[in-house]
Amino acid sequence: MKGAGRLSAWSFCSFPSSSLGMKSWKLRLPVFSQAGDHKAKVPKPELGNKYKYIEFFCSYPSLKKLGKHCSKKDPQTPFRKVDLGGADLFILCFVWLILSLLLSNASAGDTESPPLKVIAANYPLAYFAERIGGSRVSVNLPAPANEDPAFWKPTARAVGDMQKAELILLNGADYEKWLPRVTLSKFKLADTSAGFKDAYIRIENAVTHSHGPSGMHSHEGIVFTTWLDFDQAAKQADAVAQAMARKRPEFKTVMMDNLKSLQNDLAALDSQMKGLTATKPGMPLLGSHPVYQYLARRYELNLKSVHWEPNEMPPNEEWEGLRKILATHPAKWMIWEAKPSEAIVVKLKELGVGSLVFDPCANRPEGGSFLDVMKENVEHLKEAYR
Repeated sequence: MKGAGRLSAWSFCSFPSSSLGMKSWKLRLPVFSQAGDHKAKVPKPELGNKYKYIEFFCSYPSLKKLGKHCSKKDPQTPFRKVDLGGADLFILCFVWLILSLLLSNASAGDTESPPLKVIAANYPLAYFAERIGGSRVSVNLPAPANEDPAFWKPTARAVGDMQKAELILLNGADYEKWLPRVTLSKFKLADTSAGFKDAYIRIENAVTHSHGPSGMHSHEGIVFTTWLDFDQAAKQADAVAQAMARKRPEFKTVMMDNLKSLQNDLAALDSQMKGLTATKPGMPLLGSHPVYQYLARRYELNLKSVHWEPNEMPPNEEWEGLRKILATHPAKWMIWEAKPSEAIVVKLKELGVGSLVFDPCANRPEGGSFLDVMKENVEHLKEAYR
């Protein structure tokens, strides 16, 4: 059939290209005329003005060399019509097929996979997940802003949210005391400190006390502020990345890249702390609360702790106990979780003890990020090592 292998009309095919960083582009595909009617339906090619290439709105040069005989530019569109023979047509369709497969695969992660729904037991884990996953994750920290997540008790609504989540990041080290009382799929749980459980620190015969809305509690058992050892924090970040990558394997490469950046930041903090504390090895220090054990072990702090709250004036017997500690442990600085009241600061000064803040940052801060708070902590600690 004469003319049956020639181009007779045009159809359109659009491809999303957000994953390639380009604007959308359209590729025109040829449609053949039916046998016997090509003379009636196929317009005669206009060969008065020939173009060497078909111009596509695409950054790939290889896509601009399709077709040999091009007519004048269609006044209604930015495309040029092409008179293609059978071999050219086959090549065009083959290229279109390959492009459709590549573009659909390249954009699948961005357009088809919804953000991974993650719940974090504390803010350090939430921060790690946000740094590693970016827009590919939706992170929820259910503990209210005014509560210590370690002593928070989830409401029925919070448990429901956990059951709907795809991944629940646990700190481990006996941090989530509510865990045995709720029903959750084990396939959703990721214990981020399980990889170094042999390094857990245990407290025996701890004092029972209360602070905040969580009521009476004790710090007896396993010390759970694992992330204050920045080397351990990096290991927990790795556990977060691995858990999220298992849920969204299509994002593993970018997550591992983000993990490396985060671990570099944590390694810098670790190095800075080691360098700082090495300037005065063995210097006596006080801790306002027994939460700094991993910090003290990693950075060789000579630290003894009391059980004081920054906004509660200790009773007289507590002050007498502090004087006994100072008799054998002549510390000049007390490290606090938060800024203490002015009355406490003044009374400590009378004993020759200054106050500085090293915030564990267990809950989301009012401003800045976990990394910002840790950098501030290091700056505060420099006061004691001057």
